Amino acid sequence: MASARHNDFSINTIIGPGVNVYGSVECPGFTRVDGNIQGDLKAKGQVVVGEKARMKSNVSGTSITIGGVVIGNVLASEGIVILSTGLVRGDIITRRIQADEGCFIHGKVKVCRTEEAWDKAVSEHRDMQAFAKNHG
Repeated sequence: MASARHNDFSINTIIGPGVNVYGSVECPGFTRVDGNIQGDLKAKGQVVVGEKARMKSNVSGTSITIGGVVIGNVLASEGIVILSTGLVRGDIITRRIQADEGCFIHGKVKVCRTEEAWDKAVSEHRDMQAFAKNHG
């Protein structure tokens, strides 16, 4: 039997069309973005970035689907799907990736097959983020 986490598709947080967020956002579960965010988005569940969304953000979540624009790094602990309308300008760290024909990715993509590789990649990424913040 699948865990309750995978069966619960209710959306906990919606950033709707026309909404502009300036600052970091932390969400407890499934998050959908159809507006604009300038600041990091950390979700403890799935993230869907709609086709009209524009984000200047580092994005993290379990599984992430991108149909809009994300300028920043993306960490997806389970997997990422970049739709044909999606654009990512930043690095991606994940366990699985699906990039549809027509999408745009400008950055490094690291697919981690083991838990050890995932932990190492995330640790290195956080070290680089801290370094950039302190020396940028």
